[in-house]
Amino acid sequence: MDLNQIKNELIVSCQALEGEPLHSSYIMKKMALAAKEGGAIGIRANSKEDISQIKKEVDLPIIGIVKRDYEDSSVYITPTMKEIDELAEVGVDIISIDATNRKRPNNKSIDEFVKEVRKKYPNILLMGDISNLEEAIKAEQLGFDIIATTLVGYTEYTKGMNIAENDFELLKRIIKSVNTPVIAEGKIDTPQKAKRCLELGTYSVVVGSAITRPQIITKKFVEEIKK
Repeated sequence: MDLNQIKNELIVSCQALEGEPLHSSYIMKKMALAAKEGGAIGIRANSKEDISQIKKEVDLPIIGIVKRDYEDSSVYITPTMKEIDELAEVGVDIISIDATNRKRPNNKSIDEFVKEVRKKYPNILLMGDISNLEEAIKAEQLGFDIIATTLVGYTEYTKGMNIAENDFELLKRIIKSVNTPVIAEGKIDTPQKAKRCLELGTYSVVVGSAITRPQIITKKFVEEIKK
């Protein structure tokens, strides 16, 4: 795909994990359709089951991931070649993987993993989900096609951080430090924040929970009412 298709646009993350009320490939394909009708230019989705259904419903570019837990690693976004194979099989446009410095299953480093993926699938676009500036720089050195701020605040060493802090200070530093397209993702919960990310120079913006997870949206309303 041509990355210009998603430049300066909104990508909607349509995900519902096991145990969540909307966990269903049927519901996620309808969520993707609703996102398209609202003007989204791309979809981020989890699992080959959801993605295969979404592809039947919309013709938008898809960023694919597989979230899977392994006992020997805290990495769970597309952690091994098994998940890469599943995403390649279902035909996503971009594969997103955890590009943090944490060890992957079987004690594998991100360097080793990227080399293996590139060797097996040289033509697939890779997006690296990072949690800090150091990892963004490393992701560029490893040759990722896109860098995303998805994991800011979600690694052991960035807990409590929020990509929106201090007018997106970390995002600004990342954009300044790399030449690779940077996608803003994570805790972007208002249209104003999404617009600000683009003003600062991000390639595009991914919004998930604020659009597609009604239990979280409802909770925000309830908490505010009860203050």
